[in-house]
Amino acid sequence: MTEGEISQKVSLVNQATEATVVEKMIEALSLYGMKIIAAVLIIVVGLWISKIIKGCFLKTLQKKKVDPTLVGFFASMLHGGLVIFVFISAISKLGVQTASFVAVIGAAGLAVGLALQGSLSNFAAGILLILFKPFKVGNFVKAGGEAGVIVEVGIFTTEMKTPDNVQIIIPNSTIMGSAITNVSAHPTRRIDMTLGVGYGDDLNKAKQIMEDLLAADERVLKDPVVTIAVANLGDSSVEFVIRPWVNSADYWAVKFDFTKAVKEKFDAEGISIPYPQSDVHVFQEKSS
Repeated sequence: MTEGEISQKVSLVNQATEATVVEKMIEALSLYGMKIIAAVLIIVVGLWISKIIKGCFLKTLQKKKVDPTLVGFFASMLHGGLVIFVFISAISKLGVQTASFVAVIGAAGLAVGLALQGSLSNFAAGILLILFKPFKVGNFVKAGGEAGVIVEVGIFTTEMKTPDNVQIIIPNSTIMGSAITNVSAHPTRRIDMTLGVGYGDDLNKAKQIMEDLLAADERVLKDPVVTIAVANLGDSSVEFVIRPWVNSADYWAVKFDFTKAVKEKFDAEGISIPYPQSDVHVFQEKSS
C-alpha cells in the first residue's frame, strides 16, 4: 500500500470520527437541551405561580383580619415552600435523583427541630396566642404565675408590666400551659366585699346605710342591681356581702372609696365593726 493510500484512509477515518462526534453532540443536545429548556420553564412558571398563590393567600388572611405579624410570616413560609418544590421539580426534570436530596433536607429539618425544641414550643404557642387572642395589648392578665398589663405579644415571648411598673418577659409556652385570667376581658366587673356588723346593732339600718352610699355613687351601675345581704353569722359579727357592678376602669376606685365611706358613716351612726374576738371562760378549782 502506497503512502498516498494510507493518508487517504486515515483522512476517511478522521472524517468518520468527526461525523460520529458531531452526531453524538447533536443527539445529546437534542436530548438534554429539551430537558434544560423544560427545567427552565418549570422554574419560570413555578416562581410566577408561587407569587400569585402568595398574593391570594395574603389577601385571604387580610380579609379575615389575621394579625399582621402572622400574615407576613405565613406568607413567607408558603412562598418558601413553593420555591423549594419548584426547584426540586426542575432538578428531577434534568434526570437528577432527588430522593436523597429530599432525605437530606428532612434530616436537617429534624436535627434543627430537636435542637430548637424549646424555641419551637414557644413559637407554636405564640402563633396560638395571636390567632385565638385570649387577651390583647392593654389587658390586665394573670397567666404563667404572673399578673400585669400586656405590653406586647411576640412570636416567642409575651411582655407584661406589673402595677408597680416592673417588666416581666414570659415564654409563650408557659402562658399556654397554664390558666389565663383576663381581668379586662369585659367592660364591667363586680366588686365582692364582706363587712362585719356587731350582733347588737340594727342590721336593717346598717344595710340601708350601705345601700344609700352605693346609690349616691354615680360610678356604681344600676343594672345589674346591687346585692347587699347577710351571708354569715360569724364568731364575733354578722357578715354582709356587698356586690355592686361597676365599669372595669372604676373597680379599685369604687372599692377604696366605699370602704372609707362606710367606716366613717358607721362611726357616725353608732354601728360597730367588731374585732375578731372570742369568749374565754376560766374555771378555778377549789383546793380541798
